[in-house]
Amino acid sequence: MARAAKRAIVPSVARCSIYRWDLDKTYLKSEFDSVRDLVKISFEKPEDKVAAPGVAALIRALRGVGAAAGLDVRVYFLSASPPQIGKAIKDKLALDGIEYEDIVFKNQLQHLVRGRFRNLREHIGYKLAALLTWRRSAPVHAREFLFGDDWESDPLIYSLYADVLAGRVGEDELRAVLEQIPVDPHQIDEVLALQREIEKVDAVVRIYINLERRTPPANFRAYGPRLVPAYNYFQTAACLFEDGELTLAAVAKVAESLIDLFDYTAERIGNSLADISRRGHIGEATTKALRQYLAAQGLIPATRPARARRRTLWNVLTAAIAAWMRGGGNGHAAPEPVQLDYRQLANDLRAAK
Repeated sequence: MARAAKRAIVPSVARCSIYRWDLDKTYLKSEFDSVRDLVKISFEKPEDKVAAPGVAALIRALRGVGAAAGLDVRVYFLSASPPQIGKAIKDKLALDGIEYEDIVFKNQLQHLVRGRFRNLREHIGYKLAALLTWRRSAPVHAREFLFGDDWESDPLIYSLYADVLAGRVGEDELRAVLEQIPVDPHQIDEVLALQREIEKVDAVVRIYINLERRTPPANFRAYGPRLVPAYNYFQTAACLFEDGELTLAAVAKVAESLIDLFDYTAERIGNSLADISRRGHIGEATTKALRQYLAAQGLIPATRPARARRRTLWNVLTAAIAAWMRGGGNGHAAPEPVQLDYRQLANDLRAAK
């Protein structure tokens, strides 16, 4: 009698979410647009550095929700500040209770010594190389969420990275775009070498741009629905709940931090929810769930009698738990990939500068 073949045991793979943050003007309110700024920030103490409202609460929430669900959560920081201020920044992150896997700094002083003054403010090649280098050690199945700001080139950098990673931008196109910006030739060669090495996968779920300069959201339409311009980190948290990365309670924590620490009002939180919903970045089900939960917590103005709110809150909680157990998401599908015109986007960036 033939022996029955043993069934292979396939190890379960924990869902992995990677959160990559720009540090300057996205997490910290940094100013380094001149040599004087570079010298000044080198002498700042950790307690002198100011974090953007709600950002620390959001990162702690992402880490906490993932840990509670047994997920693989990783946080990375990318900075255009020089490594000479690394200790002060790391101490600031520790003060804020932020755990992270890695942080990378740009060697600005090296560019000064070598007379490469143009490279002081050209961050696209540097950031692309750092992102691709990190990706080489990431699990193939890992989903990525990218966080930047509207000061210079984060929308272009992150979108280009996402499409290079997905294989939608080939080597010739990438070289042409980087030369058009222009990026230092040595940096271009490094980026292209990394592009050849990484395994191609459509990993970037969402790109969040913090509107630090209050740039009109319509200015980012050319980047497609994958990119979300957000006026504050409550709006970002609402979208991350949409994608199954946060719970209702975690979004509420971010709202609480804005109200308790940064003088936001319940009316302002309510208006922020209405705005991000009106712009189509969260669906109707998510908007309703957040509105009912936050109203029940007193974090936005109530629109229904208290008894009705209690009844709907139970329905919202049970629905949210069911969605989380299914693996995330609240009924609003992730956007389909859009082919971006990177040469036009590079032209627009040069014109803006």
